[in-house]
Amino acid sequence: MIEVRRLRVLRALADHGTVTAAAEVLHLTPSAVSQQLAALESEVGQELLERRGRRVAITSAGRLLLAHTDTILTEVERAEDAMRLHANGANGEVRVTAFATAISLLVAPTLTRLRETNPGLDLVVRDAEGHQGITQLLDGDADIAIAVEHRGSPRADDQRLIRIPLYAEPFVAVLPPTHPAAADDTIELSQLAADDWVMTAPGNPIRDVVLLACEQAGFQPRVVHQSDDFRAVAALVAAGGGVSLVPRLGVPTPTLAVIRPLPEPIPTRRVYAAIRSSRADHPLVSATLAVLTEVAEKL
Repeated sequence: MIEVRRLRVLRALADHGTVTAAAEVLHLTPSAVSQQLAALESEVGQELLERRGRRVAITSAGRLLLAHTDTILTEVERAEDAMRLHANGANGEVRVTAFATAISLLVAPTLTRLRETNPGLDLVVRDAEGHQGITQLLDGDADIAIAVEHRGSPRADDQRLIRIPLYAEPFVAVLPPTHPAAADDTIELSQLAADDWVMTAPGNPIRDVVLLACEQAGFQPRVVHQSDDFRAVAALVAAGGGVSLVPRLGVPTPTLAVIRPLPEPIPTRRVYAAIRSSRADHPLVSATLAVLTEVAEKL
């Protein structure tokens, strides 16, 4: 008989790559993770892992078991949800992770609406950059993740997730008031090739979009300052620290920086909500998604 908790350990190892990382996510010791994996290999009678230095690789038998693991864990989670709903009706908690702008524009208004329409629903919000929310969702630390499409996003055919598009917003140029192009109606990116830049930190999806746009404009930006807070970005730009591109809805108001649109093709931030497939029929998650979608349509 295969124990479900050991399948969770195998899935965590496949997702995070090392025993140490899997142990941290599962709140276990590395020794306990190794013991659980060894016991799972004993249960199935086949080698599931191949040691390669400090890392481990999943064998063909392990990959076969993983294909069934996702289905099994999904059904177990659905069963647990069904029992909880049977016990307490429609009352419960929905955990949402989102980046700062989405919290302000989407999640906070959703929280207000849900207090009126679903008083038994407790919305718990956690701040997570667009590339971190999906990881927390897949690890079971969130029920809904508000995320940004980028090159590191999960594949569209990842059956563990369901995505719901929310909104798309164009980037705008952010310039110091003294910049030579500040008086122009629109800004060509090539006009900013010689400037210092203020940009989000490596790993942030926004940085990927901006770097790709600059590359398509024929230059590599000289990044001098870094911040993931758009208020800080605008303040640094206004102080003469450089130029930047920021999603339109992320521009703080008021600001001393000069904001100008870009000509086509305009870089765009595409925001979506994601849930685990096992939560697709959960009434509280569905109610939250419905309100999030309504709020997003008004942006």
